[in-house]
Amino acid sequence: MDPAQPAEHHPAEPTPSMPSTPSPLPPSPPGREKARSERSPKDMAISLLVLLVPIALLLAFYRGFLGGDQPSIVDPAPAVEQARAANAFPVSQPAGLDSEWRTVSASYRTVEGGSSLRIGYLTPEGRGAQLVQSNVPPERLLPAELTAEGQPQGPTEVGGRNWQRYTARGNEQALVLLEPGRTVIVVGDARENELRRLADAVR
Repeated sequence: MDPAQPAEHHPAEPTPSMPSTPSPLPPSPPGREKARSERSPKDMAISLLVLLVPIALLLAFYRGFLGGDQPSIVDPAPAVEQARAANAFPVSQPAGLDSEWRTVSASYRTVEGGSSLRIGYLTPEGRGAQLVQSNVPPERLLPAELTAEGQPQGPTEVGGRNWQRYTARGNEQALVLLEPGRTVIVVGDARENELRRLADAVR
């Protein structure tokens, strides 16, 4: 008879450990949450005020002391003298305009087919007007200055001379004076009465 076999002993399977569940954090006291929510808009307002105050001061300084809203005024005399020295066409400088007419640009340039003198103004009503004098042939000058939108609108008398009214680019309009050897254009988005005043000042 076989001796009894010793009983097989199987190691006990380890009991899986249960994952430890972190204990929930204690809720913040209601008073603290309320204080935090009440401070947030106030803090934002203070931060915004800190940013806006220096900007407002800089803007006031720029406008009050540096003339930030004022246009740059130029002296048209050098451009006018240059045009007269070239002796390419009779040159006129507007006369009789008061101080509310501010000259903001002036240049004399030789272009293909001739030369042109331009003087830009800011009118008393704060609009733009430009005086162009040129010996470029009108059939080339007018399309270049008034664009394809420039169309004749009929004659008008200004200062005892016969000018032609034209449409121009966008909301601009123009007065054109054709003379032997020179074409004069007054153009801009200024109202017609101001354009006529500038045209009348051209002598």
